[in-house]
Amino acid sequence: MSDVKIKQVSGTTFAARGASDNWVVMEPGNKVGGEGKANSPMELVIFGLGGCTALDVESMLRKMRLPVENIEIDIKSERAETHPKVYTKIEMVYHFYGKDLPLKKLEKAVKLSKDSYCSVNAMLAKTVAINTQIENHNTI
Repeated sequence: MSDVKIKQVSGTTFAARGASDNWVVMEPGNKVGGEGKANSPMELVIFGLGGCTALDVESMLRKMRLPVENIEIDIKSERAETHPKVYTKIEMVYHFYGKDLPLKKLEKAVKLSKDSYCSVNAMLAKTVAINTQIENHNTI
C-alpha cells in the first residue's frame, strides 16, 4: 500500500505528497471556487493516464531500438454533466517523430501499454471508453 498525504495550503488549494516525496498542488476549477493557480484532481487523473502510457511506450520503443526523436500525446476527454462528473469518453492521439518509424511497431507498443502495462488505463477502462490513434510524423 502506498502512503499519500493531502494538506490544505489555503482556501480551496491543497497539496499532495506521495511515496516519491514530491508535492503536487491542486484546486477545483474556476467555476467551483478555484483560483486558476493549480490543476484539478480530475486533470491529474488524465495526466496520470498520459504519463503512464508515455513511459510504457517510450520504454518499449527504446527496447525495440527505434530511432524515435519525440513522443507527444494529445488527450481529449468528456465528463458527465451531473455528479459524479466522471469521464465518459477519452480520446488519445499519439504523435511519434523520427525517421522511418515502422507503424506496426508503434502500434504494438501502444497496444501493449493499453492492454497490458498501463495501470491507470486498466482502471479507467473499466468505466470509460478509451480510444487511441497513432500519427507517425516522418522527420528528415
